[in-house]
Amino acid sequence: MSMSKQEIIDKLTKVFSEEFEVDPAKIEGDLPLMETLDLDSLDLIDVVVLIEKNFSIILKQEDFVGIVTFNDFYNLIEKKINGE
Repeated sequence: MSMSKQEIIDKLTKVFSEEFEVDPAKIEGDLPLMETLDLDSLDLIDVVVLIEKNFSIILKQEDFVGIVTFNDFYNLIEKKINGE
């Protein structure tokens, strides 16, 4: 399954806004992922499950090292989807 970066961003924005009840306008590339979505470490488990369900890829704990902003997360998902 190959997706463009914009398709990934659009799908993640929809998933995040629905699951975490966040205004989609607040989900912007340079904003901090954890703070914007008000996530704690337990919520990350939900994020992993959502990603696996919506994108059919598996994320590991070490994948989250260095992930700060939405853009960081988009890049991670894009790499996983495209098999990098």
